[in-house]
Amino acid sequence: MTNPIADPGHGHSPAAWTAVVIMLLGFTLATVAFCFEQPTFVWISSALIPIGALVGWILAKAGYGVKGPKYSPKAH
Repeated sequence: MTNPIADPGHGHSPAAWTAVVIMLLGFTLATVAFCFEQPTFVWISSALIPIGALVGWILAKAGYGVKGPKYSPKAH
């Protein structure tokens, strides 16, 4: 019997965690730079957001995604 509301397992992988951490870092640095009125640093920091998504995609393709061969799920 399967649970239709069960956790599908998305996002619990090294690829996802790496992507989210990089994107959060970019967002946080851009916000701080915005508060200190540093527009150049805002744009440089905000460039980390798509870079984080790209790194996550590359890691998923390299096998570190949820269904990748290099991923080993942890018990809850």
